[in-house]
Amino acid sequence: MSATTHRAAKSASAAPRLGRLGRLAVMGTVAALILIAGVWASWGTAQHVMLVKGREQGTMTVSGCDDDVCTGSYRPVSVGSTARGKVVLDQSVGVSEGETYTVVVKPGSGDVVRSGPAGFLYAWVPLGGALLLASVVVAGGLGLTRAGWALAGSGIALLTAAFVAL
Repeated sequence: MSATTHRAAKSASAAPRLGRLGRLAVMGTVAALILIAGVWASWGTAQHVMLVKGREQGTMTVSGCDDDVCTGSYRPVSVGSTARGKVVLDQSVGVSEGETYTVVVKPGSGDVVRSGPAGFLYAWVPLGGALLLASVVVAGGLGLTRAGWALAGSGIALLTAAFVAL
């Protein structure tokens, strides 16, 4: 075998490895971006539910719902919180008129988010969807079937728990 033939054989065998490495890098980046986007989308609401120290906490009695928002009166339960005649709950999923829900007031506004287990799980629903989407990328794009099933199972568990809690 001549030196030229030997170099050509080496470069031909390196190409598939390089292609596989590139695919792993791209798919790993895509999966990571999907999960980061899920956390980012969830954190906007979840921070108010999880970090309640120093925030106004109380109950909201829903008086009416229209499209994606519900309004009602707010009665405080935390020290330093003030009663409000009208507050707005952006997500009307699982909310019924006349019912009372525990809520946390978003700082500097009249907007509230549900608190407690139902509010916590509902805040993380975007992450549940991201887990399901990332599972397809991890299993199909990266070839990590078990990790893909683990992500999918986590996403399904989170979405199911949120559905049951609401």
